This record gives sequence, structure tokens and C-alpha cells, in this order.
Amino acid sequence: MSARIRHITLDCAEPHEPYELAEFWSKVLGQPVDPEDGPGDDEVCLVAPDGQPALLFVRVPEKKSLKNRVHFDLDPQRPRDEEVERLLAVGATLVDDRRKPNFRGWAVLADPAGNEFCVEGNAEEQAEAERHYNAEKEAEKRAAEADGRS
Repeated sequence: MSARIRHITLDCAEPHEPYELAEFWSKVLGQPVDPEDGPGDDEVCLVAPDGQPALLFVRVPEKKSLKNRVHFDLDPQRPRDEEVERLLAVGATLVDDRRKPNFRGWAVLADPAGNEFCVEGNAEEQAEAERHYNAEKEAEKRAAEADGRS
């Protein structure tokens, strides 16, 4: 038998509260906070769609000290740059901007507790980036072939 991921757990240390961090991620993902959870709880969970792991926020005594070893890459429904602006408005901070004008790249953001996550281009932008990439590679190939004939 195999296993499945039930929860993806994010640790919450003072001054951050599990419920407040869950509310932030609820806005990011459009998933509600479990109605049985409330402010002051040591564990707060989002209600995930069937078959998907839920995000679980757990109070811990120690603060984050190093870079995340695992992070989320978000695939937004709206254009990447609009999603970045929306997330900044709900409390994220920009950590590193690796966006490129040809729709490649991503923005590294952090939630209020400093947990980093990335926002990539949406499906349409990903397809456009792939077209740009393929066109560039084809142009390089034709240039190399032309140089070989000279």
C-alpha cells in the first residue's frame, strides 16, 4: 500500500498566530478556514477540495531560522503580475522578483510569518513563454545552420 499527503503543515511561532496565518492563506487559495477552528487555537486547518491535502497551521515555540526547504509554487488563474499585486495587498511581502517580460520567471513572496512561496505565470502566460522559448531556439538553430554553410 502507498500513502497520500493528508496535510501540509506550516509552523507558527510568536508573534504569529495559527488562525491569522490560516486566514492569510485562505485569501491566497480561496479555501475556507475550518469552521471548527478559531482564534487562539494551537492548530488551524483550511478546508481543501476533495482529494487534495489541506494546509495545517500549528503553533510551535521556535522561530523560523533558515530558508524554507520546501515551498509552494502558485499557478494563478489571473495574470501573474495581477496575482502578485493581489497577494501583496492581502499581506504578502516581495522577497525576490525574478519575473521576466517574456512571461518566464516568477516572484518570490513571503507570508506574514516569513514562509516563502512563488507565483508563476498562469496557464496562458506559461504557453506564451513556451512559444517564445521555442521561437528563440529555432532562430538559434537556423543561425547555426547558416553559419555552417558560409
